[in-house]
Amino acid sequence: MGGYRVQDNSNSIRPHILLVEDSKSTALVYRSYLAADFQVSLAHSLADASRLQAESRFELLLVDVRLPDGSGLDILRELRLEDSLTPVVLMTAHGSVDIAVDAMRLGASDFLTKPFERARLLVTLQNALKGRRLTQIVDEYEKSCTRDHFHGMVGACLPMQSVYRIIESAAGSRATVFISGESGTGKELCAEALHAQSKRAAKPYVALNCAAIPHDLLESEIFGHVKGAFTGANAAREGAAARAAGGTLFLDEIGEMPLDLQSKLLRFIQSGAFTPVGGNTEIQTDLRFVCATNRDPLEEVRAGRFREDLYYRLHVIPVQMPALRDRGHDCLLIARAMLKEYSADEQRDFIGFTPDVEAIFQSYDWPGNVRELSNVIRNIVVLNDAQWVEPQMLPTPLDGVVASDMQVFAAHSDTATPVSDSGEEQAAPEATAGHSQHSIEPLWLSEKRIIEHAISHCQGNVPRAAAFLEISPSTIYRKKQQWGRQEAESLELNA
Repeated sequence: MGGYRVQDNSNSIRPHILLVEDSKSTALVYRSYLAADFQVSLAHSLADASRLQAESRFELLLVDVRLPDGSGLDILRELRLEDSLTPVVLMTAHGSVDIAVDAMRLGASDFLTKPFERARLLVTLQNALKGRRLTQIVDEYEKSCTRDHFHGMVGACLPMQSVYRIIESAAGSRATVFISGESGTGKELCAEALHAQSKRAAKPYVALNCAAIPHDLLESEIFGHVKGAFTGANAAREGAAARAAGGTLFLDEIGEMPLDLQSKLLRFIQSGAFTPVGGNTEIQTDLRFVCATNRDPLEEVRAGRFREDLYYRLHVIPVQMPALRDRGHDCLLIARAMLKEYSADEQRDFIGFTPDVEAIFQSYDWPGNVRELSNVIRNIVVLNDAQWVEPQMLPTPLDGVVASDMQVFAAHSDTATPVSDSGEEQAAPEATAGHSQHSIEPLWLSEKRIIEHAISHCQGNVPRAAAFLEISPSTIYRKKQQWGRQEAESLELNA
């Protein structure tokens, strides 16, 4: 049995646990089981346990279900209201499925039926401590991996974290990156981030929008031309390929490139050499290709508008830029950053958005994505001058958007004191009148409704819902465990 010593590498000091057992003789037996591995404090009632919890911090609780002044489940309920991590192991001599289910639903780490051997007790406590440590590691990892800024891009949602990680991984490679996404999602910002993160950052970055250049001039824009190559070519001119030598060439809206030019681009990518329009001499160059399109590239291949061989040559590292409507609270992060920038440009005094405006922003689908949001914020700043952006300042079509109850609540509860663009709490304008005290619901119920709506919106995907809500998935699971108890208590109060 000596082989079951508890190892807690996170702390060289023995873990301090609270043992709550009404039988003093049984409590002494259990303490003897644990003495070599734990520092143990004893309590024989709920009152004793409450007093000791107020005086000390325990890393684990071992609690009997039946106590002289109540139930061990009451200790678990109270602890879970304030502390979601501390493991609680329950014990009972009257084991039943119902009690075990209730214990696990309330967040117990494990459930022991008396009598049990020392080895079983130590293994159970060891697993409970390991579970706690693992939860802490996961939470710390999630926090460390969450960034709200990256090389000019703003966003903390899970899809954007994935974009950041791909950029970091791909930046050091010469592999071609193919960026897809709706218009206005920030594909060019992604390309700029790739260049800035790469070893080519000190070399030129040249961007070319294939949709903005007439087809008959596009070849010359990419490869350049010699003097007299065509009417009006009065002098030789370097193209984007030559200007980007050693750096990065970004071809935006590459789906607009004509098929005959696609074949020349394919050869350039394969060989690294090109010939200017009207010239006879090949020029060798070293550069990194980054391409982007707002269309489905495979659909373009199937329709015959894009060469399949070029697609596979370019589509080495794909990056999908998420639409703004799929980025949760990123809309507000971006809006605050833009409000600060544009207010400085226009010498305005704006410091933030009212909760009602934030709720409207969250309700709107943003078909034009970040570009549309930028236009809205610029419109507000140019045409108004105040400290807080209010609903009446919103331009069409946002002036007709009605925020859902969930989003209104989220905006008001998340920023009871609105947050300015600098991230500081500020005095808010008066909230809209008309809400009586009878319309106020318990906080846990409103929170439950918000979380369930998010899970439903994400088709039951809890981690995705957690990303949009900007909380840890483990937080959702813990709260779901608490709701059953709170619903039962509400029914008792209303009975």
